[in-house]
Amino acid sequence: MDKTAYKNVFVFIEQREGIIQSVALELLGKAQDLAQALNEKVVALFAGSGIAAEAQSLIEYGADEIIVMDSPELKYYLTEPYTQALSQAITQFKPGIVLFGATTIGRDLGPRLSARLNTGLTADCTRLEISEEGELMMTRPAFGGNLMATILCSDHRPQMSTVRPGVMQKRERETGRKGSIIPFAAQFDTSKFKVRLIENVKEDKGKVDITEAKILVSGGRGVGSKDNFDKLARLAETLNAQLSASRAVVDSGLVDHDRQVGQTGKTVRPDLYFAFGISGAIQHLAGMEESEFIVAVNKDKYAPIFSVCDLGIVGDVNKIVPLLTERLQP
Repeated sequence: MDKTAYKNVFVFIEQREGIIQSVALELLGKAQDLAQALNEKVVALFAGSGIAAEAQSLIEYGADEIIVMDSPELKYYLTEPYTQALSQAITQFKPGIVLFGATTIGRDLGPRLSARLNTGLTADCTRLEISEEGELMMTRPAFGGNLMATILCSDHRPQMSTVRPGVMQKRERETGRKGSIIPFAAQFDTSKFKVRLIENVKEDKGKVDITEAKILVSGGRGVGSKDNFDKLARLAETLNAQLSASRAVVDSGLVDHDRQVGQTGKTVRPDLYFAFGISGAIQHLAGMEESEFIVAVNKDKYAPIFSVCDLGIVGDVNKIVPLLTERLQP
């Protein structure tokens, strides 16, 4: 394979009903770092229907070029239409790197594309760097988070990876930034469309996505019962914060999985993170250690959470939380 024929860092821009998802902007920011190291461009792969008006915002967030695939077949995400459109664009433009968000869409689309393009895919990366040889070094947790594995895709192109939302930081929007918009008309083989979208039903839980929250009140195994977890909910309400949890609490059925922080949950980066009754296993730390300010409360003064927190309190969570709620009442 002539690897010199493949260049530029491509980012799949995930959008839902025309709304660009935050993970896409985070990846554009990281792509800028990778592209600078390679002296290449950042190219956005933007697929959907009626989306052309949003292209300029992607330039302002770091894209140098945008390949716009605007088609009725791409209005809603379905695996086959999106795979056909993106595989055609990637085959034509020959990127050296393609990045996806590790969302439900990215985790479905990335592997399908890698198989169709006969290349590799490294999933759930937490760090991306360029080696001295110009290879993409893709680092992800392995063996239950006890090791960090750095993976190379030396023999195939493009190099592809998915990155969890919240891991990378998006850049400040540069209003008026210039870039190129390239329309791309995919040729669809509709005979291969075996799945149709009959109805789009939304479940409104009235909750903010924890990856978007500024303050998170998170509980772990040390909180114990549902009654004690209700105390955390009252504190979260007092702080106008969102409630989250460790895997142990989710597994016990006290909290939905979409509230889970950690390696098998979501990666968060709030301004303020409260860790109540969370010991700080490496799997949980991987999801929250980049928080701006961390407050930890735990009975065990040797708990690993105290090695990453900014403020630690050794004590009984279920006594401290009500006192804290009362003190913080407006």
